[in-house]
Amino acid sequence: MTHRTIRKAASYTILIIAAFVSIFPFYWILAGATNTSNELAQGKLTIGPYFLVNMWNLFHKYKVVEALVNSIKIALITVVFSLLATSLAAYGFEKFRTKWSERIYSIYLLAMMIPFSAMMIPLFKMMAALKLVNTSTAVILPAISSVFLIFFFRQNFKAFPDDVLEAAKIDGAGDTYIFFKIVMPNMKSTYAAAAIYAFMTSWNNYLWPLVVLQSPEKKTMTLLISDLAAEYYVVDYSVQMAGILIAILPMTIVFFVMQKSFVEGLTGSVKG
Repeated sequence: MTHRTIRKAASYTILIIAAFVSIFPFYWILAGATNTSNELAQGKLTIGPYFLVNMWNLFHKYKVVEALVNSIKIALITVVFSLLATSLAAYGFEKFRTKWSERIYSIYLLAMMIPFSAMMIPLFKMMAALKLVNTSTAVILPAISSVFLIFFFRQNFKAFPDDVLEAAKIDGAGDTYIFFKIVMPNMKSTYAAAAIYAFMTSWNNYLWPLVVLQSPEKKTMTLLISDLAAEYYVVDYSVQMAGILIAILPMTIVFFVMQKSFVEGLTGSVKG
């Protein structure tokens, strides 16, 4: 065997192993949702006939629909306002640079190093003062100003040609018109990538909703899954797997629908 053949075989072997490691957890969840809890505990990994039974038990015992609606509502509102706020901030930081704007941007980046758990108490006090505890708004507001998205958008705005902006200004276009009619339409891929990130971050958010959402009807899917794993008596792992399967479906659908735009956005595409 030649050296090139060995390298190619080694590369494919590593890729196959990586693919198996990535796909197997999802298959295990699917298999668990179609078997009984006892079969799952015994290590059965083949698809079983109890999927509908587990789904019935899940929807009959728990408020899955309410949790799904809460999660979808919070995630969609977060995505819309987060993309608008962070892209506007990033555009301002990149295209209207001043000495103070660079310092403020540096402070924003430093905020990424602060763990969220260190900010929970003052954040909770703020929400309590605004009387927003146990509301979806309390979950949405802290997620809108994402420092990572500001950084992500600014890096992509660097690739947007200044000549286009200058030409628009010469033609009499204002800054608002330039941003919404020229910049945004030509950076659809960037916004798609940011939307996927914002949606997944909001959908998987657990710690802050656990603190600020206190009534059962306000719970999100992540909190519901946590409840499934915290039964007082015997945990029904099959029902738990069915709940996890439902919880990951929206993220999977969003990613596959916007996969092409996501990849283009990560590579810095500025074309629509």
